[in-house]
Amino acid sequence: MHLHVPRPRSLAGQLFAMQAVLIAVVVVGYALFSWISDRGQAEDAAGRQARAVSLAIADSPSVVAAIGTPDPTARLQPYAVRVMRDTDVDFVTIMDPYGIRWTHPDPAQIGHPFQGHIERAQRGETFTETYTGTLGPSVRAVTPVLDGDRVVGLVSAGIKVEEISKRAQEQLTALTGVAAGALLLGAVGTYVINARLRRHTHGMNADELSRMHDYHQAALHAVREGLLMLDGQYRVALINDGGRELLGVTGDVVGASVAELGLPAQLTGALLASEPRVDEVHLAAERVLVVNTSPVSGGERRGTVVTLRDVTELQSLTGELDSERGFTQALRSQAHEAANRLHTVVSLIELGRAEEAVEFATAELELAQALTDQVVAAVGEPVLAALLLGKTAQANERGVELVVSRESRLDDGLLPPSLPARDLVTILGNLVDNAVDAAQGAVPSRVTVAAYTEAAGDGSGLVMRVSDTGAGVDPAHADLVFQRGFSTKPSGEGGRGLGLALVRQAVRRHGGTLTVAEAEGGGARFEARLPLGDAGSGTAAPAAVAGRPDSGGSA
Repeated sequence: MHLHVPRPRSLAGQLFAMQAVLIAVVVVGYALFSWISDRGQAEDAAGRQARAVSLAIADSPSVVAAIGTPDPTARLQPYAVRVMRDTDVDFVTIMDPYGIRWTHPDPAQIGHPFQGHIERAQRGETFTETYTGTLGPSVRAVTPVLDGDRVVGLVSAGIKVEEISKRAQEQLTALTGVAAGALLLGAVGTYVINARLRRHTHGMNADELSRMHDYHQAALHAVREGLLMLDGQYRVALINDGGRELLGVTGDVVGASVAELGLPAQLTGALLASEPRVDEVHLAAERVLVVNTSPVSGGERRGTVVTLRDVTELQSLTGELDSERGFTQALRSQAHEAANRLHTVVSLIELGRAEEAVEFATAELELAQALTDQVVAAVGEPVLAALLLGKTAQANERGVELVVSRESRLDDGLLPPSLPARDLVTILGNLVDNAVDAAQGAVPSRVTVAAYTEAAGDGSGLVMRVSDTGAGVDPAHADLVFQRGFSTKPSGEGGRGLGLALVRQAVRRHGGTLTVAEAEGGGARFEARLPLGDAGSGTAAPAAVAGRPDSGGSA
């Protein structure tokens, strides 16, 4: 049997119920207080009215004159009836100093004693009281009628309590209508507000909202990818730990504009774009990031959600894979060339010209060995030596001569562990590729590479310089050439211009410098300098060697 457990009321529903009850209690309490207060005020007003009427009658000269006649009732009774009608009181009783009535709304009561207290009035004092007389409970005032200093009569004017209650009831009816209107207006306003709150909270109750907040916080700190949320004015509304690390921002940046974060211009432009961005590659200070943006809209632009993925390692591996693919192509070409040479040797032998076959094979072997010996002698670092050998073969296949300068001197074991081989491959490999692209088709088509250490300040530094015989770099583009996306060549699939930007990023990561200038004889010369500390200081090249133009034989 399935037991249905009712879902807790939503937060909006709870607030609506609480506000409705609160408004009802306030309105009902105010109505009750007002009714009690109005009833008391009505009794006070009735007492003041009765007092004013009795004082006016007692001060009337005609009343004093009528009291002095043999039959006061004959003149006072019509007068009292007129006053009752004009002043809206329920009774006016004029009596002698001993309380015997001269007037009364009921003529049958004339001549009978007044029902109520008159002692204070007999002493010349005016007072009010609530008393039950022949007409029922009433609020009355009793006033002495003075002839000089002598009390010659008494006047009592009163309003029945029933009439007072009737007046209070009329006020209560009006108040009830106002209270009902206020309650209805408050209920409608509360409903409208809570309907909007219900939409914003998606009908969730307090426990669900609290649990969602806890999950939200846990997810933000657990996700390694960067998450950045921008409001409608492109200010940071939320950023997780991964986002801070990937963007390289510190401190409290919530509320700051994206333009104030100090990010590269192209990355800032991507974050400020109104249209979505999908898997765009951008460079931060030390990382290669894949950026995705998605606008948040609900009838109007509310902000942007940005996700960031670190592909620095992936980009480096991709670069290495491209190099390996190039090596493979070069080896395939070399194998084809070797097969051709081998066929030539075999053909010479078959023709009976063995000596010429031996000379041909020996010359080819000496040429290959000379290339290897030159590179290894100049650059003993195995990773860079292998890179240069492979790039030499690649360049040769594209009709470009790659030359290792005679000033190059980089023994094995000089590079510290803080300078990984992967970064060296990124720097030198991209510089050589860029130079080969530039030199291809030029006359002559040559790329010259120099790699050596030199004394630099309190330590030593690694210098890697690559020159080409291409068209060179426009001085106006000297800084733009290192930005991601800049290229003087036609853009292929996926775009160009990432290689030099990666080079600058790797150089900056190790505290070095990267410059571009015009090479001697035309073309461009790129030079990367990386600090090595004390490592390799004993093998630094002389200053004159470090500063002379690139030279050297063909590798």
